[in-house]
Amino acid sequence: MRRPCDELQEIERNILCSPGPDVSFNSQCILHVSQTNSDAIDPARRAQIGYKHLVSGTNSKSVVVMGSYVADLAFRTPKLPAWGETCMGSGFQLGPGGKGSNQAVAAARAGARVSFISKIGNDSFGEMARAMWKNEGIDASYVFSTATPSGAAAIILDQSSGENAIIVVPGACYELSPEDVDRARPVIERAAVFMTQLELPISTVQYGLELAHTLGLTTILNPAPACALPDAIYAYCDFITPNETEAEVLTGIAVRSLLDAERAADALLTRGTRNAIITLGARGALVKNAHTTHHVEAFDAGPVIETTGAGDAFNGGLAAALAEGRDLLDATRFACAVASISVTRPGTAPSMPHRAEVDALLAT
Repeated sequence: MRRPCDELQEIERNILCSPGPDVSFNSQCILHVSQTNSDAIDPARRAQIGYKHLVSGTNSKSVVVMGSYVADLAFRTPKLPAWGETCMGSGFQLGPGGKGSNQAVAAARAGARVSFISKIGNDSFGEMARAMWKNEGIDASYVFSTATPSGAAAIILDQSSGENAIIVVPGACYELSPEDVDRARPVIERAAVFMTQLELPISTVQYGLELAHTLGLTTILNPAPACALPDAIYAYCDFITPNETEAEVLTGIAVRSLLDAERAADALLTRGTRNAIITLGARGALVKNAHTTHHVEAFDAGPVIETTGAGDAFNGGLAAALAEGRDLLDATRFACAVASISVTRPGTAPSMPHRAEVDALLAT
């Protein structure tokens, strides 16, 4: 099989600059950006920080998400059971899920034109998925069908804290192959941003990132669920977006503070990714590249109901914002707003906010 880099010359990217004297740093040398002072940074400088310039044209605002679809079976309980323990639940919900599909929904509701690449079974779960993507305006032309059943996720939700534990059986989507990615090349070529996760075979994830990188797209890897990655994959990532747990798995650095997050981000940058965003839950996100370090705060959008879809909401919002041409700081702030709203309501895909809600929160 021909590798994408055998076909096209790699495109130089990443317009970077350092923040100027009007920006202050805290004692850890981390630029702190609250939701009230982020506009103090000079717009001309912000427009250059941390990601490839997106040219206007047919690819404007277009996002391709390659990832998983599984059916979510969510169980609510007053407490998480211990091994060998049976607990009475308080609620059950069946709906569409999977990190890739959730992120596609989040990006579409945030205003992006979204195409989804995946593989599903010829079954009722697959039918549910196609109906949902049609309703959300997501192009599923390159979602392939197979005789293997669609995957499923068992989600146990603590109704008191909103925390969760999840088991995923990927099913059909784990058959997505590099050959399938080549079949989807026409839609990738037309996009501005390519995003993927790790609920697919690693070989397929790396091939998709390499192809998108070679074609000049801005690439995002959400390394979830966390696992060891081949060293070569990092060079194809403009953005990598682990949470604290995933950052520790990837780098060996336990993330308990902003300084820890910066150290983990440095480790990821050393491996070749151009921008590392460590998501920190209620603390927002730590953003770092070769020239800048930012702590972007989360928003208070209301009481936390469920955190299951927060990471997918953040990544979908980030992809949509980058596809619009927002700079690194604005895109991260936008993503934090999307995630902050999502945790105030139950579910994964159903919890993703629409653009008007995000704009209203950003305006507060």
